[in-house]
Amino acid sequence: MDGQRIIRAMATREIHMSSAAREEQAFPRLNAAQLERLASRGRRRRVQSGEVLWESGAAVVPFVVVIEGQLEMTVHTAAQDTVVAHHGPGQFTGDVNMLSGRRALAAARATEGGEVIEVDRETLLALVQTDSDLSEILMRAFITRRVELIAQGAGDVVLIGSMYCSDTLRLKDFLTRNGHPYAYIDLDRDADVQELLDRFHVGIDDVPVVLCRGEVVLKNPTNQALAECLGFNVAIDALQVRDLIIIGGGPAGLAAAVYGASEGLDVLVLEANAPGGQAASSSKIENYLGFPTGISGHDLAGRAYTQAEKFGAQVMIARGATRLLCSRRPFRIEMENGQSVAARSVIIATGAEYRKLSVENVARYEGMGVYYGATPMESQLCRGEEVIIVGGGNSAGQAAVYLAQSARRVHVLVRGEALADTMSRYLVRRIEDSPDIDLRTSSEIVGLAGEDHLERVDVRDLRTGSTATLPIRHVFVMTGAVPATGWLDTCLALDEKGFIKTGPDLTPEELAEWPLPRPPHLLETNQPGVFAVGDVRSGNVKRVASAVGEGSIAVSFVHRVLQE
Repeated sequence: MDGQRIIRAMATREIHMSSAAREEQAFPRLNAAQLERLASRGRRRRVQSGEVLWESGAAVVPFVVVIEGQLEMTVHTAAQDTVVAHHGPGQFTGDVNMLSGRRALAAARATEGGEVIEVDRETLLALVQTDSDLSEILMRAFITRRVELIAQGAGDVVLIGSMYCSDTLRLKDFLTRNGHPYAYIDLDRDADVQELLDRFHVGIDDVPVVLCRGEVVLKNPTNQALAECLGFNVAIDALQVRDLIIIGGGPAGLAAAVYGASEGLDVLVLEANAPGGQAASSSKIENYLGFPTGISGHDLAGRAYTQAEKFGAQVMIARGATRLLCSRRPFRIEMENGQSVAARSVIIATGAEYRKLSVENVARYEGMGVYYGATPMESQLCRGEEVIIVGGGNSAGQAAVYLAQSARRVHVLVRGEALADTMSRYLVRRIEDSPDIDLRTSSEIVGLAGEDHLERVDVRDLRTGSTATLPIRHVFVMTGAVPATGWLDTCLALDEKGFIKTGPDLTPEELAEWPLPRPPHLLETNQPGVFAVGDVRSGNVKRVASAVGEGSIAVSFVHRVLQE
């Protein structure tokens, strides 16, 4: 199949739901009472056959309900339009982009003349917050439609790359974790893709290449450049002074966003990469309350993200904080792109990162054999091969159990004598009972080698001092935690490991310039109105449930601060 036919094949397929039940969830028909409630919030108007209501990539689009006639939704790819849905009487347009205000993924055109109801986005947001009946129907449809688009690879992005390229993995991770559908063309499997590269005047050295919105060619773009091309932040006014800015979109930050926005606060979340934080790399969390069969970190983050947007919180993607100006009110946060945003209160939820291996050339193999998360993408890369997991915590245990389903063998390396002190018992038992998992205690990696990709790993036995070389191409590092606080300079009090100190942990010396008669609240830093939650906070319990709890608790203190 040549390059033109690859694109044409992706561009001409229609999206079909996997079952009648899923079809009903994705494309329900509203009853007369529901249509009447929507009509009271919007405006009725006639549409003509062939009329284009909006184009793909439009920055401002209404929510449209069909009363009479039919609408066709199409996604513009690099070759032509892909029909993704038809909406008839009683059905409505939109997916989760209606909540976030991102650019329209699909264009809308009337294939039959008739009548529609148009509701602007702000009114729609108010509706899903106040009308529980319509909210359930619309939210379920929005989410189901996006899941199907992702599953079918029917989006306005085509990624051309190689599984042996770390930047390809980075871009796939960025698009996946941000819930943006895309089509992927693998240079190693599609031998005739050169014609496609020639068409867009790019070469092998430019890979990975992103065809964005069918118009823009991006050669190995940064996450920030891709987010800008896709209009992830187009609906966000950076000049607006917020009630609350949350820095970090992991479980703690998203929990704070949900509770803050649902309680009427004007909330903005700054996320340096994609929602979910470190938890999003967990393949399956089984000890989180309310999910007896478990839930992946990616799914948990996706639900929380959509929930926050439902209540009106805005999330700025690929915009990490670089500096907190805490000597002025309102507080001002400078970001990576040179912009700054302001708020009357701040919650820091930047989390922590896994420690890197203390091996000299580890950076060379990051994304090329060394990974810091075990998601379906990494699982595909190492299918049928032996892998190493470094770490003895729950994340390492979850990764071991998950990867054992596809890898030939999983070696778990820990420096200690056992796992019982650092890992939940249910995971320890699964590791011990699995014939495909090999636990190596008192062991560490001391060397990595390979040409374009990791090929060999040197492992030292700490009891004997002997070193063995293993022909392993994939290493997953999940050890310890390094707080993401380097951007804070001297603004806040930190403990000896760099975690942010809060509440009763602050010493009299650290509170010498505290200006208020009251002491700091439980999660408040040495700066009034600035809070720290989740893994970035000194003394935090490293559990998803703990992070979610702290995020929600901090909002109650934010209310008190805003009333002072």
